Amino acid sequence: MELQQMRYVIAVAETNSFTRAAERCLVVQSALSHQIARLERELGARLFERTSRRVRLTPAGAAFLPAARQCLDAAERAAAEVAAAVGEVRGRLAVGLIPTVAAVDIPGALRDFRRRYPQVRVGLRVGASDDLVEQVKEGALDVAFLGLPTTARLTGVAARELARDRLVAVVAPDHPLAGGPSVSLGRLATEDFVDLPAGTAGRIQTDQAFAAAGLTREVAFEVTTADFMDRLVGQGLGIAMFPSASVHRLTGVAAVEVTDAPARVEYVIWSPVGRTPAAAAFLDLLDLPGPGGSAAHAARAALGTR
Repeated sequence: MELQQMRYVIAVAETNSFTRAAERCLVVQSALSHQIARLERELGARLFERTSRRVRLTPAGAAFLPAARQCLDAAERAAAEVAAAVGEVRGRLAVGLIPTVAAVDIPGALRDFRRRYPQVRVGLRVGASDDLVEQVKEGALDVAFLGLPTTARLTGVAARELARDRLVAVVAPDHPLAGGPSVSLGRLATEDFVDLPAGTAGRIQTDQAFAAAGLTREVAFEVTTADFMDRLVGQGLGIAMFPSASVHRLTGVAAVEVTDAPARVEYVIWSPVGRTPAAAAFLDLLDLPGPGGSAAHAARAALGTR
């Protein structure tokens, strides 16, 4: 069994096509198909169901895929650790964040990181806090920045608190509350809301605040992005609640302080089993080093600091 065969299997699984997988891997399709067939013979099971119209994983292929990804990740990390031991930072850096993260300037940090470490492949995913936690646990992300209610407890990941913030109400510019000094949750409960889907971390903190005050509210519009929440609020379709530190990014809306507003905590998280040299270097660049270790030491050595 060879690492290249695993790369081919992953490419076919992700593209659902032998042709597109071959294009991604920069090989001719016949070579890719031959290597996968050879692997299937070695394993004694077919990994893909092939028809003239589609390609999909068999149960055996679905079982093989996570382990193949782990093997490739381990091989890549081993190479990165060797490079870090001689003062180089290579490999990949996969970063996740929520749209409203405010404690860290992620775009600026990624720009500086790419300039300093051009040999690192950098990727970015934007999503909900709950999803980002799972992706860090699975190894799909190296580092993630998220916001959670003060009552939330992180498990299965290493975490560091970055900042605490309070939510503010966001309303259309011509809304009766616009321009007011402050407002209470009781008054907000009479309005229609634009919010994230029920059960998400960003939604829970607001739901808990209203429930603790003995209030109910009507969420008329559930959306998955802060940008679309902003647009709906700007059209007067409802009001929303955002972290105060991120309100300056919104356009066409007005912010109002909430006297009994809920709070949230921003965290940076990474795998509890250790950080890659690239992740260690990224956190070090942000002046957010975690616990010591070979990766952190190598990153600091490469940076020539501390």
